[in-house]
Amino acid sequence: MTDGKKIYFVSDAHLGAPGALSSHERERLLVEWLEMAAKDAEEIYLMGDIFDFWFEFKRLVPRGFTRFLGTLAKITDSGIRVYYFTGNHDMWIFDYLPSETGIVLLREPLIKQIGGKTFYLAHGDGLGPFDKKYKILKSIFNSRFCQWWFKRLHPSFSFWIAHTWSTNSRKKHRLPEKPDFEKEWLVQYSRSVLEQQHIDYFIFGHRHICYQYPLNKKSRLINLGDWLINFSYAVFDGFDVEQKKYPKP
Repeated sequence: MTDGKKIYFVSDAHLGAPGALSSHERERLLVEWLEMAAKDAEEIYLMGDIFDFWFEFKRLVPRGFTRFLGTLAKITDSGIRVYYFTGNHDMWIFDYLPSETGIVLLREPLIKQIGGKTFYLAHGDGLGPFDKKYKILKSIFNSRFCQWWFKRLHPSFSFWIAHTWSTNSRKKHRLPEKPDFEKEWLVQYSRSVLEQQHIDYFIFGHRHICYQYPLNKKSRLINLGDWLINFSYAVFDGFDVEQKKYPKP
């Protein structure tokens, strides 16, 4: 890791979703954050569900997000590597975003040495033996048949289905301000990983809850929160990971 450089992590912006701030306003803030991070970033990690829904047809992509996509391209063109983990809302990213914006697309967890520390990085959905119903649903969505079928629907109808599903899911799954850590699946999963190897930092999104939790004296789990309510992110300066919040109107 280069002296004076930092590693940035952000998750769950859900661009396109309704919220306390409009999607357009949240996109503007996220672009501001990216431009701020790019001033001293060595790498930037987008940890999934940056879009509330994304699907690429062969000859068209979702409308909007031009400021965000253009900023990504500008950052990667400058030589800063940007990693993008697919989440449960944007798993249908294919080749358009990597080819047009220069991001490195990741669909599986990544274990990586950064600045002498070992990081376990993932969006956080479907890890471990938990939430079997979701895993079945995810396997269906990842199937080529499901993607082939979805492409046959008119985009106006198919995107309406997706956004309606997403909105209803958020209303149904209200998250606590502070989780019961002993029951948290990501805590349990991280502990199972630690039985096999040492990890300094587990960094996840998905839960929309901004917290840090010590798994033992040397390992810590960090959940990034979101950009619907928290406008939170994390930064590694080569010594430690710190969670911060970006100023919002």
